[in-house]
Amino acid sequence: MKNKNTKRIISIITECMLEKKASGIRVIHVDGLTSLTDTFIMCTSDSDPQTKAIANHIKESLNKEDFKAWHTEGYQHLNWVLIDYVNVVVNIFSKQAREYYDIERLWADAKIEIINK
Repeated sequence: MKNKNTKRIISIITECMLEKKASGIRVIHVDGLTSLTDTFIMCTSDSDPQTKAIANHIKESLNKEDFKAWHTEGYQHLNWVLIDYVNVVVNIFSKQAREYYDIERLWADAKIEIINK
């Protein structure tokens, strides 16, 4: 069962992704399947500037709500940016990285919410 903060974080992240025109937004509920996190949220970006914009918008919006990222990586190369909020892990992929890693296939037994195409 997700707590109120986790639900709020998921809502803010997906709203930020939509506002920055990310595609392929998916919320993958992995609680009970792994101890890594409860939820992965992923999207695809069309360009490096868009990837930066999505990542910055998420971090700024969550900072305003007093939710701080525990860890961020991939920001130097922008092929796959990961922002870890412990219970929720954000993955922003370039098209090529998204196809290559095919994360949804790895978590096929999880509940996957499709936010947009």
